[in-house]
Amino acid sequence: MININIDPRILEACPETRIGLISATVVNAPTSDELWAEIEAAAGYIKQHYELLEINQRPAIAATRHLYRALGKDPSRYRVSSEALCRRIIRGLGIYRLTTLIDVVNLVSIKSGYAISGLDGDRIEGDTLTMSVGTADDVYNGIGRGLLNIEGMPVYRDAMGPIATPTSDEERTKFTEQTVRAQININAFAPEMPLEESVLWMAELLKKYANATDVETAIHTPNGK
Repeated sequence: MININIDPRILEACPETRIGLISATVVNAPTSDELWAEIEAAAGYIKQHYELLEINQRPAIAATRHLYRALGKDPSRYRVSSEALCRRIIRGLGIYRLTTLIDVVNLVSIKSGYAISGLDGDRIEGDTLTMSVGTADDVYNGIGRGLLNIEGMPVYRDAMGPIATPTSDEERTKFTEQTVRAQININAFAPEMPLEESVLWMAELLKKYANATDVETAIHTPNGK
């Protein structure tokens, strides 16, 4: 299991921070109809139970937005990924059907409210990820976004540099059809769906839809809460 370090500035702003960790050997095939049906059901629930202006009040999303503000980032300009997904659903824009790994992450994110980092484990350099604060000097190519200004964002770094934020993961470590080792981090800056439940559900989805083996799970709890 990968090691996690968290910058004290993040813990000061969000002392309840916990990270759910899942790693597994996987097969990243096109999304099955069964998985897509689960995603459509989750999307239907969101559309039925939330108004557009209520989504950012979900506890997991509100806490991540609070962290952005505390670090100097505008969360309405750089939206949390789980918030952005739910907003698309409520606005009737739908979400893209992509690959199994991406869509499993999106499913858990929609239902839990947590921003989730989905990373190709073989592209992570070193055995440690450090969640620190983005700087003006960071060069970061967000998936499908091009060059992204991550100054003031919480960001995971490996031995080579920044690879994931709650807004967008980085191109270098993104899931592809060739991904065989998944590293998934569920970023819980405040509780919504119980984190233990989210981790176990993610692991079960990976087994069911991505033929996951060698599955490892853990919860990083820096403040012991």
